[in-house]
Amino acid sequence: MTLPLNPAFAATEPPPVMEARRWIEGVVFPKDRPLINISQAAPVESPPLGLRQALADAALNDPNAHLYGPVLGLPALREEIARQWSTSYGGEIRPSQVAITQGCNQAFCTVMATLAGPGDEVILTTPWYFNHKMWLDMASVTTVPLETDDSLIPSTEAAAALITPRTRAIVLVSPNNPGGVEYPAETLTAFRDLARAHGLALIVDETYRDFDSRPGAPHQLFADPDWPDTLIHLYSFSKAYRLTGHRVGAMIASEARLAEAEKFLDTVAICPSQLGQIAALWGMRNLGQWLAGERDEILARRRAMVEGFKGLKGWKLLGCGAYFAYVEHPFDEPSDALCKRLVTEASLLMLPGTMFQPEGSAAGKRQIRIAFANVDVAGIAEVIRRLAATNSFTKD
Repeated sequence: MTLPLNPAFAATEPPPVMEARRWIEGVVFPKDRPLINISQAAPVESPPLGLRQALADAALNDPNAHLYGPVLGLPALREEIARQWSTSYGGEIRPSQVAITQGCNQAFCTVMATLAGPGDEVILTTPWYFNHKMWLDMASVTTVPLETDDSLIPSTEAAAALITPRTRAIVLVSPNNPGGVEYPAETLTAFRDLARAHGLALIVDETYRDFDSRPGAPHQLFADPDWPDTLIHLYSFSKAYRLTGHRVGAMIASEARLAEAEKFLDTVAICPSQLGQIAALWGMRNLGQWLAGERDEILARRRAMVEGFKGLKGWKLLGCGAYFAYVEHPFDEPSDALCKRLVTEASLLMLPGTMFQPEGSAAGKRQIRIAFANVDVAGIAEVIRRLAATNSFTKD
């Protein structure tokens, strides 16, 4: 007997990162050409020593660190986010407008669960972050692709043409995953105005805000005193403090939205990880200078990618920033086939653009995402060297 399966889940593509990992199963890489894994955007080193010591101290000496906590997160962490975000964005954010989640993906799923149901529509820019698309598919919410040109910056004019009575939200990610581009402040303001005019939510995922190359606030959305009527902001502590395994994210929205979110969060997790929240709070209070150094290192790697692609024949750099470079390859074969071939022929694991675009997309077949934050400047030079060597490859 075969047990029933939710048709929406069955129709959802497998997780791309897990799919890519299967490409390297059983592959033996030459000693002089070890695998360079640039498929997933995740810090590969442990958090700084002080943060690890704070975690250990909490685990050993704080009884509350092992108990259920508030569904919407530790009050001290919510207060710290509200305080720091209000200062950095030049607006007013109250602790009651902040919720903590088990990573930013859960924040997105939570928000969407409060906004849209089967048959509703949500606009995602392409190339999109695949986990956003996966959740919408599993929830039977229709994804409406908002195509971008070679700049990878979305247009409000194009978005306006996609809005229907079933549209519930527009989702933007800046700095972008997978494109790496940083959306201009005026672009975000224009999308806020468009969403407000149509009674839609504008969801801005700023997971990579700490690595934005621009000085000062990347936008003025929180400076608008009426921001809660339209804006929902998402954030992750995974990249800033190397807390990927502790799963700590945040969402900022109106109190009314968070009251609905609390229902969802209570049923899927009860509360966020106490130790993870303690670590995030310690990081916010103590690691400002250290995080500035992390940003400098990421910007140095970004410069290495930009310079490397200037001399890479046939390849085109579409976007580069935060953790990602999004590129166009020069081959006739589609990117999914090419990326599988590069595993064995170049010892490179990357994700094809087909994982970030609608099925059958011609653009996706030409594109590849490179998670360059996973390798240092010397490693980036080796990636460029191996990509240059692919220009002499011939297909079987």
